[in-house]
Amino acid sequence: MSGADLSTTYLGLPLVSPLVVGAAAPLSADPDLIPRLADEGAAAVVLHSLFLEQIERDWQAWHHHQAHGSESFAESLSYVPPGAPTHLGIAGYLQEIERARRRVDIPIIASLNGNAGGHWAGTAQAIEQAGAQAIELNLYAVPTDAERSGGELEEEQLAIVSSVCAATAMPVAVKLSPSYTNLAHFARGLHQAGARGLVLFNRFFQPDIDIEALENVSNVLLSSAADLRPPLRWIALLEGRVPLDFAASGGVAHGTDVVRLLMVGASVTMVVSTLLRHGPGRLRQLETELTSWLEQHDYSSVQEMRGCMSQRRCPDPAAFERAQYVRAIGPSPASSALDIRL
Repeated sequence: MSGADLSTTYLGLPLVSPLVVGAAAPLSADPDLIPRLADEGAAAVVLHSLFLEQIERDWQAWHHHQAHGSESFAESLSYVPPGAPTHLGIAGYLQEIERARRRVDIPIIASLNGNAGGHWAGTAQAIEQAGAQAIELNLYAVPTDAERSGGELEEEQLAIVSSVCAATAMPVAVKLSPSYTNLAHFARGLHQAGARGLVLFNRFFQPDIDIEALENVSNVLLSSAADLRPPLRWIALLEGRVPLDFAASGGVAHGTDVVRLLMVGASVTMVVSTLLRHGPGRLRQLETELTSWLEQHDYSSVQEMRGCMSQRRCPDPAAFERAQYVRAIGPSPASSALDIRL
């Protein structure tokens, strides 16, 4: 497509545009869909997550089957017994990476999901050998142990990031939730641990209850425009203060959404929900809308625009730190809440 230059760089990877397909099983688990995503304009694809907890269970099952009967037969350490898994959980994932790399020219980013120690380093090395160009670490967990402090949980996550970054030459991005006491401090720690980028933010699974059947139900809610605000704020706050690349995730549905996030400092925007709603062809429309906006506002490239509205560079830096609802919507700080009509 002619016109403004949409090219960008993320995790050291040159991309034709900031439109990256985020990790979502319906999109990136289908080997036939990835080439179509590339044809429609995806600059890179993040594969669906490989869960490290599943790998640990596979390792335990494999060890059990391999060791069964070894007390009596020395050769039993080398045979594959009936009922044993034919491959570790990672094997199929590595095949997906290899298949995707053969079929498309755009970068393939692997996604690892977990919240405790385990075979992180070995898994990262295997993923690199399979041909992935980067890793996205999803460290989300629900902390329910009242005996563990937030600092302990963060140190554990930093150790995971450090082990993965030390094990592979691939760039590593970390996908975070907004639920950190001091996100800026933790982001600095992630950089010191070796991370090259942050993906902001993860959207949590939120359980619901069927009040008639008295059972838990799963209702997956696609992102909306409201989900755009948290990454917009935090990328604006962190841009230029932490030497990381930023990927914005959540609520990207229009070309102007991409513009907003690039303006605060994002290198790329993750696109998922709008593709699930409208299909892969929506990527091409986002690209057209982005190019049109840039040309109408006399920008020759996304790089020329990127970061122009981060907190460091925008006309009202205090707006990104404003936390009081009434101050945000009221005509003046002196106005009473009773004067507000919602």
